[in-house]
Amino acid sequence: MTPKRGDLGEEKGPTGGAVAVPGAARGGPISHGIARVARLHRMIAGHLLRRIGLYTPQELVMMLLWELGPQRQVDLVGLLNSDAATMARTIQRLEHAGFVRRSRSADDKRSFLIEPTPASRALRRQVEEVWKELEEAAVGGVSEDERRTILRVLEELEERLTRAAAELRL
Repeated sequence: MTPKRGDLGEEKGPTGGAVAVPGAARGGPISHGIARVARLHRMIAGHLLRRIGLYTPQELVMMLLWELGPQRQVDLVGLLNSDAATMARTIQRLEHAGFVRRSRSADDKRSFLIEPTPASRALRRQVEEVWKELEEAAVGGVSEDERRTILRVLEELEERLTRAAAELRL
């Protein structure tokens, strides 16, 4: 028998509607909320980025390169808490699209420097617009005080989860 929405526990969502919560998640309602919000945020970001020919997390790689300049691939992995295989695919796709180029590091002949190309300059403006749209989708109509509170709570959650990840040696 296939479970129906009514078979799941429910809690009130932000608009007063019921949110289906699996029984196993009832002990972690905040974690369940984070998972739901992260999924929706990534889904909307992916949709907006596809309009400009990018996929998540390609825009994050480009943001770092625009801000920091050329980076070794291994450093990008660390900065984005990624894995080497995902980063290699991401860089390969960005290179194929003409947004980055790889060159041998002068300091370490075994590694490559990844740098943004001049063609990526127009992309930067488009990425900035996508992130403005994403911000509007997430907190449009929310007061500045509420935005500061949301940001503070998110930063606190990130700090706690970063410590937990370090303890787990992730």
